[in-house]
Amino acid sequence: MNRTDITPILDGTHEAYGNGVAWTMNLLIILSAIAIAMETEPSLPAAMHLWLKRFEILLLGIFTLEYLLRLFAADRPLRYALSFWGLVDLLTILPAIAFLTPEWQAVRVLRLIRLVRLLKLFRSSRALDRLAIAFQDVRGELMVFGVTSGLVLYVAAVGIYLFEHEAQPAAFSSIPMSLWWAVASFTTVGYGDLIPITAGGRVFTTFVLFIGLGIIAVPAAIVTTALLEAETNIGKKKKKKSKKPKKTEATDSKTAQSTKGD
Repeated sequence: MNRTDITPILDGTHEAYGNGVAWTMNLLIILSAIAIAMETEPSLPAAMHLWLKRFEILLLGIFTLEYLLRLFAADRPLRYALSFWGLVDLLTILPAIAFLTPEWQAVRVLRLIRLVRLLKLFRSSRALDRLAIAFQDVRGELMVFGVTSGLVLYVAAVGIYLFEHEAQPAAFSSIPMSLWWAVASFTTVGYGDLIPITAGGRVFTTFVLFIGLGIIAVPAAIVTTALLEAETNIGKKKKKKSKKPKKTEATDSKTAQSTKGD
């Protein structure tokens, strides 16, 4: 194994060791998330807290080693350090400050940063690559629907304010307050904290709910179609790559036969 093999092994793409390393790292990340949840249990014994702390130190050591290995194997270490995944790896080991410096142990932000490790689960995910390709293909359409959704949300907030302000001046006190109702209605959540009581407000809410269903459904359909197209394109590329060696083998056999004939 040489320097060029380090990154494929850690990314899970190496033929010999990649799969095992990827599964091990993903398992450690999941165990880390379970440990973070267990730490919040008030009835947890002191001995269990000690073991969880030791496990956290072990994880920090492993992820620190991974970060250093990636820096060592990168062609441009600074470029990797400033990349998205480089920053994720750095944030993963940042909570080590809380263990090395006692006065930092009370800083809750450092504890929350440990949740960044969950992003590392997507590093070797092929599905994430397909999703990124799909979003890139339909980014124009999604931008149009994003702007349209913002405009419709604003119009809905203004409309419900005009219908309900006189009847409920405390609930619908302003357009920004009505905007919260518009978001809850468009996403079909309906928390129930802001409810129209006038006839006009209820009719207006009915139209808003139907429009909200359409605004959510259309982008979902666009992304689904783009995902299917991305999967098809990736499959075609794989087929082309698999056909190329066969062609070279056929040409090599033909040249060999011609040389024998000569």
